Amino acid sequence: MAKVVTFGEVMLRLSTPGYLRFSQARQFDATFGGGEANVAVSLANYGVDAQFVTRLPKNDIADMCVSELRGLGVGTDGIVYGGERIGIYYLETGAVARGSKVVYDRAHSAVSEIQPGMVDWHKVLQGADWFHWTGITPALSQGAADACLEAIKVANEMGVKVSCDLNYRKKLWKYGKSASEVMPSLVEGCDLILGNEEDAEKEFGIKPEGFDAEKTGGEIDQSRFESVCRQLMERFPRCKKVAVTLRGSINANHNTWGGVLYDGKTLWQSRRYDITHIVDRVGGGDSFMGGLLYGLLSYDTDQQAIEFAAAASALKHTIIGDYNRVSVAEVEALMNGGGSGRVSR
Repeated sequence: MAKVVTFGEVMLRLSTPGYLRFSQARQFDATFGGGEANVAVSLANYGVDAQFVTRLPKNDIADMCVSELRGLGVGTDGIVYGGERIGIYYLETGAVARGSKVVYDRAHSAVSEIQPGMVDWHKVLQGADWFHWTGITPALSQGAADACLEAIKVANEMGVKVSCDLNYRKKLWKYGKSASEVMPSLVEGCDLILGNEEDAEKEFGIKPEGFDAEKTGGEIDQSRFESVCRQLMERFPRCKKVAVTLRGSINANHNTWGGVLYDGKTLWQSRRYDITHIVDRVGGGDSFMGGLLYGLLSYDTDQQAIEFAAAASALKHTIIGDYNRVSVAEVEALMNGGGSGRVSR
């Protein structure tokens, strides 16, 4: 069984019921989520040995979070404890022309105060095939960025492949450094990079010419993103593959979705999905990453890997919560032409 280790922040997610605005809500639905934890849950669903590493306080809310992760099959032995609080994010789900909103309450969270040396990375990464991180973690604090770099260097030394989801979050970079200053030294150690057009532009100044995500009308020429992939590989020579998620936004409930995977020679393009009634798009990119890692570990071709990633993340849009609670069989059914939504009896 393949082993994948992910590292980052998991948060308490408080979302308004249905499509209520924050100003209307008198209660919130509570669950947990976070980029790297979401990837670990996807992989555990697919039968991969998925281990999640973070730093959490010792309190009942953190215990509840760990219990949920374990119940979903995620290994938590690498979690370290300390600090005073778990981060929180509030979600208001948008509809039609009104986009969703996220409000963060994660300052001084336990993982934002992590420092190098707190995690025994040689122990955690023993026997691992992949180490995965996202651009969210180094955005939290200098300590989190340094701990992430420490993990990447150990993974490189141990021969563990490293993947990164660039995940640019402008609301998080508040400790005096920008993403363009911090991210290059971390991405230099990656074998696989995932991003979208905004991530690559905001962090490295790389973008497809003439593309505006707000003006796609749902129609995207996926082949135009080969230049983005090529530029990323030229900037980061260690990288063997680059993937780009491509979302066409018609409105908050109706998107088109797909992705590409580039290996330096060939641009593999997934089927594009017309998602007409989005239930919850939060975690969509993470479900793509989880699907891509599984696909690369399990299939013979890059085409199969990118198709699995796109199908998995298309299904995620139908599931409430950060976690993509789907099986390999369900994803493969959609890959192979399913998707009618008929009752399974």
